[in-house]
Amino acid sequence: MKLKKGDNVIVIAGKAKGSKGQIVRALPDENKVVIDGVNLVKRHRKPTAQSRKGQIVDMPMPIHISNVMLADPKGGKPTRVKIVRDKEGKRSRVAVGSGQEIK
Repeated sequence: MKLKKGDNVIVIAGKAKGSKGQIVRALPDENKVVIDGVNLVKRHRKPTAQSRKGQIVDMPMPIHISNVMLADPKGGKPTRVKIVRDKEGKRSRVAVGSGQEIK
């Protein structure tokens, strides 16, 4: 999986198409990511001893990684990612669109 926590991504498919956000959590076993403020669903929370009040909470749910693309650090448009190795064998991620390294 070439996407990591903290990456800025753009949703390219589904009901949240076109929305941008930062990856909060990556789930590599399921090939999914959780993006802050995208794919929100309402969950009902029961009252507890601490909060005495029940409430409805918006929670971000996972999106499959095939539906998101990394935002190019140079132009902000969606781009693919490739892995490049330098002479010492160290791996780095590079945006295919601009050729700029992703940090």
